[in-house]
Amino acid sequence: MLTLFVSLCMSYNYIHYESPVGRMILASHEGELVMTDWYYRKQRDLIDKRVSAFLNADPILQSDSLLMETERQLTAYFKGRLKIFDLPIKYCGSEFQQRVWIKLNEIPFGELNTYKQLALELGSLKSIRAIAAANGANSLSLLVPCHRVVGSNGSLVGYAGGLEAKRKLLALERGGFGDLFGTV
Repeated sequence: MLTLFVSLCMSYNYIHYESPVGRMILASHEGELVMTDWYYRKQRDLIDKRVSAFLNADPILQSDSLLMETERQLTAYFKGRLKIFDLPIKYCGSEFQQRVWIKLNEIPFGELNTYKQLALELGSLKSIRAIAAANGANSLSLLVPCHRVVGSNGSLVGYAGGLEAKRKLLALERGGFGDLFGTV
């Protein structure tokens, strides 16, 4: 007797979003956001492969209701009309990375934190470099506000969207720009 095996390829949806500070990739899987990330980031391939492996799914260029709502909320954020996102998210990373990303979500709108302070809050000052690496591996930019992390001396350090985007995001959150769409 011949048995026929059918392999159904799992997939997740993604679209491009033109933000006023750079092109983004938005992706969802089973009703949760898995990516709101910068299209032109240095680790683009690495992030995409990690998310696909974590989900055991391949990306398909296709919108859905969650991605449309994400676009709406991101646009409101960039126009200075939204401070807190209300979207379901799924962290696609190691247990340690997820702990860091959860901690990042505790940084309030308009406020900053340092890698050193995050390390202390997570219980190990020795983990500063690992925290910085987890911060850099965040695929949920803006929703998991890695842009709110600065160096111990307050300097702007590394950001997947670029330091100019980071400056603009922090200025927006501190009231320096009312509408980033109007400044481009």
